[in-house]
Amino acid sequence: MFALNPKSSVPLVTQIVGGFRQMVDDGALRAGAKLPSIRQFAHAHGVSVYTVVDAYDRLVALGYFLSQAHSGFFVRSRASQGTSALSGMAQYSFDSMWYLRSIFENRALRSKPGCGWLPGDWLFGEGVRRSLRNLATEDVDLGGYGEPKGYLPLRQVVRDLLASREVVVNAEQVLLTQGSSQAMDLAARRLVRAGDAVLVDEPGYANMLFSLRFLGARLVGAPRTPTGYDLETLEARIIEHRPKVFFTQPRLQSPTGSNAVLSHLHRVMQLAEKYDFIVVENDIYADLDPEARPSLASLDQLNRVIYISSFSKTISPNIRVGYLAANPQLLEDLARLKMLSGLTSSEFSERLAYGALIDGRWRKHIKTLKERLAQGQQHLATRLLDLGFELFTEPKAGMFLWARHPSIQNAAELAYKAAEQDILLGPGHLFSVDLEPSPWLRFNVAWAQDEPLLRFLAEIKAI
Repeated sequence: MFALNPKSSVPLVTQIVGGFRQMVDDGALRAGAKLPSIRQFAHAHGVSVYTVVDAYDRLVALGYFLSQAHSGFFVRSRASQGTSALSGMAQYSFDSMWYLRSIFENRALRSKPGCGWLPGDWLFGEGVRRSLRNLATEDVDLGGYGEPKGYLPLRQVVRDLLASREVVVNAEQVLLTQGSSQAMDLAARRLVRAGDAVLVDEPGYANMLFSLRFLGARLVGAPRTPTGYDLETLEARIIEHRPKVFFTQPRLQSPTGSNAVLSHLHRVMQLAEKYDFIVVENDIYADLDPEARPSLASLDQLNRVIYISSFSKTISPNIRVGYLAANPQLLEDLARLKMLSGLTSSEFSERLAYGALIDGRWRKHIKTLKERLAQGQQHLATRLLDLGFELFTEPKAGMFLWARHPSIQNAAELAYKAAEQDILLGPGHLFSVDLEPSPWLRFNVAWAQDEPLLRFLAEIKAI
């Protein structure tokens, strides 16, 4: 077995990946050989379990390791890869990646500046409780499954909400889902087949990237800029790969916080028409935006665009109510797919969301939420700049800032150190198309006032 050098400038994750690759390439580890477990390797080499998880996952993605549920990791037969477009993806395992992500999304950690949700006291808890009390007095059919497309009064509210965003639909073009995650999964399963080239934001929404990898898609990155997209690179990659679909988040994007300007939105739709692909627009942060911006859906009116959003970021993530809107034919396909995979979504949860949305205090809640996020943006941006960080952009709204520090080459190493101090960070490789080490970190501004976090970051040069 190879040795690690903790004093080297080469990150430990890179050393582990390089060591195992060399052993496999040299024949010291043969196909089918069982690897040390994550905990065994970590203990033997005196490194963090999280570091080994990261390294093993990259070796799986590179085609060197194969993960078998309940059995462990094995050296994969390199000769069996062939020349298929799926050679690097068909055997991709999410067991260890899920373990890694479960660490970074662990709500037990005291400080969560890397998470993707808002603190409980920022959400509309009182509105949900009032809705629940009202619902308890109604005659709810507890023996039924509800409508396949979802609770009609809530779909009508969504129709009106979309109209305020200049997207004209009727209630039959709205499909309620179990959060935006199910909506994106339905769109992916309807539009993507194993081996298809799929265009995605780079960096992009981590859950969507993992889901597409699981389906065997070939991810093609569309580089983000502070004002939207690198349009020249975007078109070049479209011409080269001919994607069937583009999953993108133009507004208050995760992880960068960036907003695509109108000219970029127009260009995306021109490219979609010219090269014949569908656009799936993830607009889950629309309610957090103090500005009335155009969307891809408002420009296209759901001809080539599937529009997705959710109430998880504003009412509560626990009620799991999201929605999508699409042209009638595609919407019917997605509704059938929803029925095949889970019959219907929860009408009880949808009624809860409906009650919260028609609550007289809803508008005040949204206004307050936007103001708190704007204050968090200003405070955290100032502190990060004072600490020597570079910001990708300063959106002044929404949940996220994307930042890097010149002393950090691999943000995952910093995230492991932070976890030891009960702090959850969001390292950039989780949002990367290729899962390569990244110096970038995603910060959730709702934790902008967290002094232990800021003290930890102030000591960054010593890490």
